[in-house]
Formats: sequence, structure tokens, C-alpha cells
Amino acid sequence: MFVLLNTGCSLPPERPVYREELYRTRIFQQFVIKESPESVLAALNRDGEVVVEGFQKEKPYYIRLFATREGLQLKVFER
Repeated sequence: MFVLLNTGCSLPPERPVYREELYRTRIFQQFVIKESPESVLAALNRDGEVVVEGFQKEKPYYIRLFATREGLQLKVFER
């Protein structure tokens, strides 16, 4: 599964996102995500946002991560 990128007006974040910050969101503990944390970080640092597909108890979700000045923000949508 490829990392889905939003093709809107995405900009790189003002400061880089680090692995610890990504793990604090707990998305890799709450969802089964096929993309590696490194590929998610690379997309976040390049584009400022990323949309990944995750599964929780066999139910599919889209997870949208934003790199903001205040830190990572995420939104979860049912697929």
C-alpha cells in the first residue's frame, strides 16, 4: 500500500517532525498501518501532511496527519 498524499496546497513543515513525535500520536499502536514509520515521517517532512490507510478490528479508516507549528495533529475518518 502506498502512502496517499493530499495534492492540495501542502507545504513542508517549519520544523522537522521526529520519530518520537510520531509515536506520541499512538497511531501505530491503535491501528494496523502497512506503511513504515520512516515512510510516514519522510512524507510529513516533505509535504507537511500525509493520509494513510489503517485498520482497527477489521474496520478500515483513513488517518490524516498534519505537521503544524504546535506539533502533529491527526484526524481519523471511516472509509
